[in-house]
Amino acid sequence: MLELVFLGTSSGVPTKERNVSAVALKLPEPKSWVLVDCGEGTQHQILHTRLSLQTLKAIFITHIHGDHCYGLPGLIASAGMSGRTEPLYIIAPKGVQLMYEAIRGNTQLHTPYDVIFIETEAIGTYSLGDTEVTAHKLSHRVPSHGFCFTTTTTDNSLQIDKLDRDGIERGPVWGKLQQGLDVTLPDGTSLNASDYVETTQSTQRIVIAGDNDQPALLSSVEGDIDVLVHESTYTEALLEKAGPGPQHSSAKRVATFAAEYDIPNLVLTHFSARFQATSSRGDSIDDVKVEAESVYDGNLYLANDFDTFSLTSAGKLVTNKPAFISPASTD
Repeated sequence: MLELVFLGTSSGVPTKERNVSAVALKLPEPKSWVLVDCGEGTQHQILHTRLSLQTLKAIFITHIHGDHCYGLPGLIASAGMSGRTEPLYIIAPKGVQLMYEAIRGNTQLHTPYDVIFIETEAIGTYSLGDTEVTAHKLSHRVPSHGFCFTTTTTDNSLQIDKLDRDGIERGPVWGKLQQGLDVTLPDGTSLNASDYVETTQSTQRIVIAGDNDQPALLSSVEGDIDVLVHESTYTEALLEKAGPGPQHSSAKRVATFAAEYDIPNLVLTHFSARFQATSSRGDSIDDVKVEAESVYDGNLYLANDFDTFSLTSAGKLVTNKPAFISPASTD
């Protein structure tokens, strides 16, 4: 099961309620996870969760802007100081590597593990166990990408009726057959696992996009998208006021794309700092939700920091207990 943990959901600058961009994706393998974007303060957000820098498999940076990458050098340094020894792969624009190398050289930063940069456009298909990652070009003031995470899982289901019909008693034999192992019974009878196990494969696909003013560019993703995580910096009215410069999306534009491509789960994030929790102090985050709901009737969420979502085997995104752990918690 894939799980999303939002560590930062603000655009440009942090607010009292939201840090800048970062989202963790937990992989099916135990404790394995990746990070998409690493805005300033991301390592502080991680400290309030059960995520560990020791089991972080890779970092994907969507583009060079500071609210998506300024937290990277500090996180790399802290991982080393906390005892990490495994190599860390960073898929990012070339400029991110140049930024890190400049900071490393001028601050005498040394890590007890290898930091391996891979330029985004060179990754092709990047493998993380059962999960494959592809990069997709977006439209922004600087080169920006979305990352598609595709996980294929195999499920071996016992044909219980057939086992009962053949008089094979429940017990360790059933477990071995389900693992795909052939079994020889004490009386010499040979049981072939393939005769009693039905194998099915299921694929889940999550796209996490960087800054982008043309959501339809994500139509380049092959296969159905189960979950789209996309910036919604503005409402349509505010985007029109901003003019052509920002090159961000509105809730309406993202939701329209999700509706047209039958994407069942949509998570909006990267909200302008002008949006408040209530309308009494100006523009309200509820305006973003109302605008998206006007064109999209799927499963819609507006992410908050530490929101956690799981993608079920049935393809529905469900909310979990927030990832935030209070310093005083004993859980």
